[in-house]
Amino acid sequence: MTAPAPAPVQITRDGAVAVLQFNRPAAFNALDAHAAEAFHTGCMALATDASVRAVVVCGAGRSFGVGGDLAAMRGNAALVAPQLIEGLHGGLKLLAAMDAPVIASLQGAVAGGSMSLALGCDLAIAADNASFNLAYTRVGASCDGSSSWALPRLVGLRRAMEIALLSESLDAAEALRLGLVNRVVPAATLEAETMALARRLAAGPTLAYGRVKRLLRQSLDRDFAGQLDAEAEAFAAGTRTRDFHEGLEAFFAKRPPAFEGR
Repeated sequence: MTAPAPAPVQITRDGAVAVLQFNRPAAFNALDAHAAEAFHTGCMALATDASVRAVVVCGAGRSFGVGGDLAAMRGNAALVAPQLIEGLHGGLKLLAAMDAPVIASLQGAVAGGSMSLALGCDLAIAADNASFNLAYTRVGASCDGSSSWALPRLVGLRRAMEIALLSESLDAAEALRLGLVNRVVPAATLEAETMALARRLAAGPTLAYGRVKRLLRQSLDRDFAGQLDAEAEAFAAGTRTRDFHEGLEAFFAKRPPAFEGR
């Protein structure tokens, strides 16, 4: 009897940290429709779990991910690609809307839709062996997975055009210099460094993090006055949370705050 294939996406927990891992290491975590659907399903579970206060998105094996599974699309792209994009985009929308910060943990090849997914996360930490290539134009495709939104905001329009149109590889140091990732660490310590950051965020004021995420993501779509109004509304809402009152009490008591994400 043939053993069932392992799930293409696995979710584990470390306290308030949820780890969503792409689990197709033999295929360098290429995204087919099944993996994209599993990603979306996993994100739905995380988005409805109030105990999740930080999320790590990572890939099993030597690569974070090489983007869309071209073998699965060959000869059938018109059917497969929309299914893949639907799952990928659905999951990314849920992660962006979560209060919990989302960290992309990146090693090896980070290409195509997998790079787009990483750009759509709130923070990114890369191993020093990571290599980035948007890659879409190499196969005559345009980008998906949020990269056309994220790239101009991260690196400016002119450099975004270069990265997207030329599809040249960038090493981890260059990705850090451009602002595509927040930190670069030795490959041997990537998991430990990622989890340390995730645990730190999971112990923070989760509702405030969510408001900051939304304010920053929406800032370029508002005028100055509109952004000030949004900030005022968000701050006022924050003063009604337990974490805000705990933060004030901790400040005056000269002790570290014990945030609960409420």
